Amino acid sequence: MINILGPRDEFLRVLEDQLAADILVRGNDVTLTGTASQIALAADVFTELITILRTGQGLNRETVERVVGMTTSSEQISPAEVLTHNILSNRGKTIRAKTLNQKRYVDAIDANTITFGIGPAGTGKTYLAVAKAVQALQRKEVNRIILTRPAIEAGERLGFLPGTLNDKIDPYLRPLYDALHDMMDPEAVPKLLTAGTIEVAPLAYMRGRTLNDSFIILDEAQNTSMEQMKMFLTRLGFNSRIVVTGDITQVDLPTGQASGLRGVQQILDGVEDIAFCNLTNRDVVRHKLVGRIVAAYDQFESLDMPTNRTARRTLEFRGNKKEAQ
Repeated sequence: MINILGPRDEFLRVLEDQLAADILVRGNDVTLTGTASQIALAADVFTELITILRTGQGLNRETVERVVGMTTSSEQISPAEVLTHNILSNRGKTIRAKTLNQKRYVDAIDANTITFGIGPAGTGKTYLAVAKAVQALQRKEVNRIILTRPAIEAGERLGFLPGTLNDKIDPYLRPLYDALHDMMDPEAVPKLLTAGTIEVAPLAYMRGRTLNDSFIILDEAQNTSMEQMKMFLTRLGFNSRIVVTGDITQVDLPTGQASGLRGVQQILDGVEDIAFCNLTNRDVVRHKLVGRIVAAYDQFESLDMPTNRTARRTLEFRGNKKEAQ
């Protein structure tokens, strides 16, 4: 009962806030009061929480909130099935999908040769893709992992960077290294990089290659041009798999240049063995505020109202005025 209700009844308060049924706890007994549908929904939530605990996985506030959210949605799927699906375990840490869309994304990677993961920051697009790549390498399904991304600055010019070529491109590829270190022993990563089993390189290095027996991930794909996207996808060799991740709302390409990620959705939509998975602000697994920020930006950009257009003009005017000063 302590595991279900949480320390100092923390989980119980979450359930009381988010469920319409009244919950009364006396010892080991839980009494639910409300309409038939409210009681059934609350009972389903408790059943899912108990199922998760029986797998040996502990509960925390975020897990309880996700269970409630998935149970109250119209999707016919068990939250316990989503939240207990293990992708990779390393040093006592287990990587799992945390939302229904993340589970669908992971399943799509298993089922398709090329998978596109499109969504805002913090939805686990790159992290889960790297986890699946490490899993495939450990199972000997592939012989190497290739991680790549375009070397595009995020709205600012960094100028000439010091050091060797590797030193210059390292800042652009650092997020991929971070994900690798989370999933593998720290001493194993340099050895695999040296041996070529894991390759982290800018997108420009992909031209002219045929990548066989590889798990290939293209990160920040919204910053590829149409030509670069075509070039990358045609590197696919035998017994290889490709995952492309990106956020079409954060394009850093020069003004007027079309994003390859936006174009490829129209070009390859409906092609067999290619899947497009869309994640939303509800799939953000960083700080709660990140999800709210993403939702606020989505709302602002989607509205086509006079007040919205006026707000945009005001922001543009302030920006131009600041530049002039």
